[in-house]
Amino acid sequence: MKRLAVLVSGGGSNLQALIDAIQSGEISAKIELVISNREQAYGLTRAAQNGIATHYLGIKNYPDSNARAEKLNTLLAAHQIDYVVLAGYLSILKPETIRQYEGRIVNIHPSLIPKYCGEGFYGHHVHEAVLANGESESGATTHFVDEGVDTGKIIYQERVPVLKGDTVETLSARVLTVEHQLIVRTVRDLCSGSVKTSE
Repeated sequence: MKRLAVLVSGGGSNLQALIDAIQSGEISAKIELVISNREQAYGLTRAAQNGIATHYLGIKNYPDSNARAEKLNTLLAAHQIDYVVLAGYLSILKPETIRQYEGRIVNIHPSLIPKYCGEGFYGHHVHEAVLANGESESGATTHFVDEGVDTGKIIYQERVPVLKGDTVETLSARVLTVEHQLIVRTVRDLCSGSVKTSE
């Protein structure tokens, strides 16, 4: 059974989607640990409520970013992690982590990459830009993580319509529903071996 680490920065609803899919048997894997760069992230509470080990790795306890990265790598190795899932994780991984887990780190992004991605495009910033530019559709993307920002190989994408009268909140909610489906599909297929981790 594959061993997962999930990295979160906020509420952890994508984490919850994975927990639910594992409990229902849709995904054959175990979430070994949940890590957050924010001490008060509700994702850590979700993990603890489900008996999953949690770790806060942030500026408060690891002011030096290199020390933080070293601790992350130590945790991943100690738990013999097969795949790292970035589920709303708003911190950039160090190159050494990415190289060590090449083809085994996936991210979910709330847009149709290559649109509205890269530096500065996260969370509500994405949805604000989509609405400001009058787009007729948006969506979500899962992709492998490389040393760029949102530049790794795309795994899956799902589109959603942008409706007349949409606000950042209504569009965000519609995209998030799709995110939950996509992250489950991606992790399920990774763990079953039906997604190629390299060309």
